Amino acid sequence: MDFELNEDQIAFAEAAKQFAEQILAPGAAHWDQQAHFPKEVLRQAGELGFLSLYTSEQHGGLGLSRLDAAIIFEQLAMGCTSTTAFMTIHNMATWMITSFAKPEVAAQFSESLVSGEMLASYCLTEPNAGSDAAALTTSAKLEGSEIVLNGSKVFISGAGETDVLVVMARSCGEGAGGISAFIVPADCSGISYGKKEAKMGWNSQPTRMVTFDNVRVPAEFLLGEQGEGFKFAMMGLDGGRVNIATCSVGTAQQALNEAKQYMNERKQFGRTLAQFQALQFKLADMATEVVAARQMVRLAASKLDNDHADKTAYCAMAKRFATDVGFQVCDQALQIHGGYGYIKEYPVERHFRDVRVHQILEGTNEIMRLIIARRLLSEGADLL
Repeated sequence: MDFELNEDQIAFAEAAKQFAEQILAPGAAHWDQQAHFPKEVLRQAGELGFLSLYTSEQHGGLGLSRLDAAIIFEQLAMGCTSTTAFMTIHNMATWMITSFAKPEVAAQFSESLVSGEMLASYCLTEPNAGSDAAALTTSAKLEGSEIVLNGSKVFISGAGETDVLVVMARSCGEGAGGISAFIVPADCSGISYGKKEAKMGWNSQPTRMVTFDNVRVPAEFLLGEQGEGFKFAMMGLDGGRVNIATCSVGTAQQALNEAKQYMNERKQFGRTLAQFQALQFKLADMATEVVAARQMVRLAASKLDNDHADKTAYCAMAKRFATDVGFQVCDQALQIHGGYGYIKEYPVERHFRDVRVHQILEGTNEIMRLIIARRLLSEGADLL
């Protein structure tokens, strides 16, 4: 097993690092404080291929592996966690549309999604169906040549500012097998958006409720076949868990870098903080945890790329571990900064706020433990 990056991966990482340092990092604090959704920056990201990393080349994407994407997202997250997290959501929605829509429908949307001219949101969670996503009640009924949608979705990233929605709705019975997936233009008649949620973090992307009241879309906007929506949702979440895990790794690495710099600059009792052994040990533990999380995320991405039988469990383990590590490392970096870490002049407080939600979304870490345990206890599990 080769842990070294190849030449292409090094080049991808360098391009992402430059974008993070030159474009994302300078604007991150402003976007956070003003709750500004930087669409212009997202379009720049689209021009570089960052909005279609694993969308196929046939549809204008880069056609990269999930491992390649993880390497890129880690670097981008070092510039702005919240904006990068939205990029991962857009990547997932674009991949779903180009992978499962009818060819003529995929062609209708792909160019605009890949470029960032159009932005996409992913609509699964409902007021009474969070962790129990298979219990969703948003309905989709076929009437002639149209699908009629009714129901509500909550905690939808980008809602009210995006152009396309990938919506999971019940179309053909109870349980997971009754759920289908649809492409829904965000400006369809009958769609309404709730207030922009005031959040602890992730402030560079809006979060709103979306309500569907007799919303009509062409029947050909169905992704795949009737009843395949939940399967597509779970496939998307495997990759989404790797994506959000690697955003946690990137943010933790940036927080670690800032803590190290602060320790070398700050003096107390006539010595820099870097000369205190207790803080040296703290920094060593933080670095060890970040490296461990990075390797686990890349292992999960590799399992996903190779369609390993236990890929879902590996993605769940990576998500659970890396998002916990991300929060803990950011917490320790803030502690190293002392009182300065608690004020907005230093970015470490933003890192702390932005990574907290990673332990909740894409399936809570409690659900990740459930997924892992069920697989471990099933026949044929071989998590080696």
